[in-house]
Amino acid sequence: MALKLIVGNKNYSSWSMRPWIAMKVAGILFDETVISLDAADFKARVGAVSGTGKVPVLIDGDVSVWESLAILEYLAEKFSKAGLWPVDAAARAHARAIASEMHAGFLPLRRLLPMNMWRPVIKRELTPEVLVNVQRIEEIWNGCRARFGKTGPFLFGRFGAADAMYAPVVARLHTYAVDVGAGTRDYMDAVMALPAWREWHAAGIKEPWVLAEDEVDWPAVHKQK
Repeated sequence: MALKLIVGNKNYSSWSMRPWIAMKVAGILFDETVISLDAADFKARVGAVSGTGKVPVLIDGDVSVWESLAILEYLAEKFSKAGLWPVDAAARAHARAIASEMHAGFLPLRRLLPMNMWRPVIKRELTPEVLVNVQRIEEIWNGCRARFGKTGPFLFGRFGAADAMYAPVVARLHTYAVDVGAGTRDYMDAVMALPAWREWHAAGIKEPWVLAEDEVDWPAVHKQK
């Protein structure tokens, strides 16, 4: 039986993007179901398989796993050869630490710069709290690549779970034209060049659903042409 991944809007759902892009890059086969976050039956459909009633949810036979980081851990155990976490113990511990930091933190950035795949690149002024978040993210990315990423363009060389956790941040920094250093931009370009990224982006910009709370220019909705 194939794995099934239930996700929200590809245009907006950053948490859904994380396990999806990890599975795509790793070559883990799965069926997907997209449910708009504002669907009238969202809670009924998702709540039946998710403890929180939120997406994403991974279904593997009788097993249901929700929360992006828990899904990535489940996949890393089930598909050990996929290399979602680094083999080296020190690198693996560091990868898990920064993934957990992403899972629990950076709330100012998330609130001010919601993921919005179809919005053209338009600069948004940052608050002091978001600037602190951006500085920390750049520190994480550049530190990982300098210490662990010499074998490839990603945080630990090859794309893995930690990169997947930060993939929506790449989208946010790009969409809102956040000023970043050259090393950060190089990393962002590498992530955005992935075929999996392009597939997610192409699907997101074609979606029909508009969520006002994620449109920072509301009531205007700017879409890429």
